[in-house]
Amino acid sequence: MPHVLITGANGQLGQALASHFDSAGRLTCWTRPRYDITDPAIVEAVAEADPDVVINAAAWTDVDGAEKAPQFAFNVNALGPKYLAEGCARCGATLVQISTNEVFAGEAGRFYHEYEETSPGSVYARSKAAGEAAAAATLDRLFIVRVAWLFGAGSSNFPAKISAAADRHGALRVVSDEFGNPTYAPDVAEAVAKLMETHRYGIYHLVNDGCASRYDWATELLRLTGREALPVDPIIAQEWPRPTTPPPHAVLVNQAGAALGINLRHWRDALHNYVQNEFNS
Repeated sequence: MPHVLITGANGQLGQALASHFDSAGRLTCWTRPRYDITDPAIVEAVAEADPDVVINAAAWTDVDGAEKAPQFAFNVNALGPKYLAEGCARCGATLVQISTNEVFAGEAGRFYHEYEETSPGSVYARSKAAGEAAAAATLDRLFIVRVAWLFGAGSSNFPAKISAAADRHGALRVVSDEFGNPTYAPDVAEAVAKLMETHRYGIYHLVNDGCASRYDWATELLRLTGREALPVDPIIAQEWPRPTTPPPHAVLVNQAGAALGINLRHWRDALHNYVQNEFNS
């Protein structure tokens, strides 16, 4: 079995990856501050660890915060992947670079396939696109895996925040004109494991099937948790001002993965599983 090294192992995707690979072979989990992917010394650290595969789940995902600290965002999201790719090149490892749907502009009505030209808008999106490019310029044994609207264990995701807001306020206002693919972290971990076995390097969109607005996602969560009677007002994004403007319709299509037989279940089924795990445990 391969020796898998996971960076950002304490994040929601990192935790899901660690859980999935824990019994599948040798596993090494790296977290900050001991292992900082923005430090050039990480190149030698990867080479010394000598993994078969590095999965980079480390990222700075504070989209609004990135606007105020662009240098830090690019350090983590662009330089980090470059250093990890250099380390992989030294020891002959494969890199799985986790990226995002936000590398696309998200034009209304568009559905984005893997090999379409990116057009990132925000600082966060540009830093993630730069990370993709830096890794690709350094390493041939590379999977770029784009995910969208990730949710899993913990409180730093949309369903957890919606649930907390519902309990706190007894009513919600949720954006209805922003669309994406709600994607369950454990499903991504399983799909990444299958993808690694193919050795077919390239760009993949590993997202749960179907798409939704934020409003759709929130109301389905409330239904599954028995709170469908709670008032939810649909609003447009302009009524919820933010430092950044998220892409309104950055919906990904899993074409390349599906061609290899890697399909993720519908987001509603994944959300049901999430509710069972997080609310009924």
